[in-house]
Amino acid sequence: MTDKFSGFPTVQTKTKALRKLPCVSAILEPNTCIRGCCTSSSIPLHLPPSSYTLLSPIARGAESVVYEAILDGKRVAVKKPILSTSHDLDKFHQQLQLLCQLDHPGLAKLLAAHAKPPNYMFFFEFFESPNLAEKLHVEEWSPRIDQVLIIAVQLAKALQYLHNLGIVHRDVKPANLDRNLYPHLADFGLAEHKTNLKEVSFQNWRSSGKPTGGFHKKNMVGTLIYMAPEILNKEIHSEKSDVYSFGISFNELLTGVVPYTDLRAETQAHTVLEMNYTEQQLTAAVVSSGLRPALADLESGVRASILSLIQRCWDANPQNRPSFSDIVSELDQELENRKHLKEEVLLPKASILHDDKIINGVNNVQSYQEKINWSTKGERFSKSTSNEADSDAKIWSASRNDASTYYPVVSWGSFATRGRRETMEDTHFLMPRMCNEKDIHVFGIFDGHRGSAAAEFAARALPGFLQNLSSTSSPVDALLEAFVRTDAVFRNELDSYRKSKRVIQKDWHPGCTAVAALIIRNRLFVANAGDCRVIVCRGGHPYALSRDHVASCPEERERVVNAGGQVKWQVDTWRVGPAALQVTRSIGDDDLKPAVTAEPEITETVLSSEDEFLIMASDGLWDVVSNEEAVNIIRDTVKEPGMCSKRLATEAAERGSKDNITVIVVFLRPVSTAERIY
Repeated sequence: MTDKFSGFPTVQTKTKALRKLPCVSAILEPNTCIRGCCTSSSIPLHLPPSSYTLLSPIARGAESVVYEAILDGKRVAVKKPILSTSHDLDKFHQQLQLLCQLDHPGLAKLLAAHAKPPNYMFFFEFFESPNLAEKLHVEEWSPRIDQVLIIAVQLAKALQYLHNLGIVHRDVKPANLDRNLYPHLADFGLAEHKTNLKEVSFQNWRSSGKPTGGFHKKNMVGTLIYMAPEILNKEIHSEKSDVYSFGISFNELLTGVVPYTDLRAETQAHTVLEMNYTEQQLTAAVVSSGLRPALADLESGVRASILSLIQRCWDANPQNRPSFSDIVSELDQELENRKHLKEEVLLPKASILHDDKIINGVNNVQSYQEKINWSTKGERFSKSTSNEADSDAKIWSASRNDASTYYPVVSWGSFATRGRRETMEDTHFLMPRMCNEKDIHVFGIFDGHRGSAAAEFAARALPGFLQNLSSTSSPVDALLEAFVRTDAVFRNELDSYRKSKRVIQKDWHPGCTAVAALIIRNRLFVANAGDCRVIVCRGGHPYALSRDHVASCPEERERVVNAGGQVKWQVDTWRVGPAALQVTRSIGDDDLKPAVTAEPEITETVLSSEDEFLIMASDGLWDVVSNEEAVNIIRDTVKEPGMCSKRLATEAAERGSKDNITVIVVFLRPVSTAERIY
């Protein structure tokens, strides 16, 4: 049975599906934990080792490691807490007691547990990553308003259920929801019964709790940008604190914007990030100044009643916030009203790569821009060569199974601005899961010149070429071939249009520099052609993983001359050929081939626990910000990759960068409280 309005399964259908789940291991009596304080009539609490097999880790945090596993032939997720103190062990038993009570289709379902030494584990239903936050901000998903309402009402019903049991979740956010239209709320590591919270005094609260992927300062737990002002003001959590977090999350779904940033907005000077807020200042602004994320607007099709509900949810006074019973009632009514609308209102879609309203600033190529959509052409080549659907394709290396080997925990964010240029010629791509492999990620930046055509084409075509080569080549060979093939295909397409009767100009030779970072489990490959740059922060210090290919570099200048090119000193620096190009490697630039090659230089790095994050950026950043300064800026910014990317780009603009600026920041491990610098 499906909902006629949305076309998705109804809640009743979802519930029935859950009831048909295959049975897990039989319950062994007595079905209690080692202490005897946890018991369940339906959930096995001590499993024989033969019933399950732990596979590779899929997430690591400060308090636990999550593994993919097989339980009685069924794919599951296993959360294995890190138990280093007696307090940690107490928390495990408290969480198990809580999870044994829960039975709701909107909550992650506990299938089994192992509550005896030496292994303490939780076995949950397995849900494909990424989570809802990654789907919004990495995959750039722009849900319809009715889809947002369905997600919101399901989350509200799950929280209503918890509150009716006297349980406060304390970490409500999109990252704790799976990506389904009917999401499951997960991560009950901070959840507590109200009675237990009331017993916590201000004095002993200072030493309680640990961070779970967010802000933590002795007396607070949760994630900073979703935390209610009373919690930031050192008061005790309540149901109304969950309501506040729900309101922030609801607004994030509607706008597609990470709270207190404007990752998809075109304007640049109205967020807290431009004001250089640290976490302490952001906390003060939320508590004392009533700062809230930018509210969704009526122009996007959101009704005033919904905006009013969100504002009531994040009201500074907890007593003014509605209960989840009221929220569910209002959202159900809103969904019922929308069933009668004749037209569905869509949220505005943002460009994955950059502002769609680009006007080419080169006069003699205007007719090309009017006739050719290079991004679409690149995507067509990408799709025609991609073998992602080939489930039998051999990926570069076998699945990880060595527990002694270090593997990074990857998260990422990006920001791009045209800066002081009249047009935007930078583009980039983010491919967080290449070839459907959760441990293979690839990111790329393309800096166009003489127009944006080459960059737009390459940003769409190169990922497809790389993916197609993954089953036949080594990572180094695949990267090299992907760059060369992208260059050849683009120049061939350009030549075809030059010969077309529809095109007058024959002397237009656009090009772009390019850099790509490929992470395969614990190995990092960086391929660079031009003056984009990648650095890694290792042990607090920057290390360059690429070098700038410019004519002022003696080695590159000699290579160009040996390949038949001309290099001359012009005004202030060395430049290549009649086009006076500064870079010596690029995709496109047909008039300067073969001297200006598309072949990248490739470096390989084995990642370790000392590696904190990568910074990838076009030369618009590096022209005015040094490697050391870039690392220091990130270490002084709220630890969210998108915010760090924007902070770097904004800093470059403020320092007078005259070029387009594109930045990608990739975190390689979870950020602990001790590593935060204010």
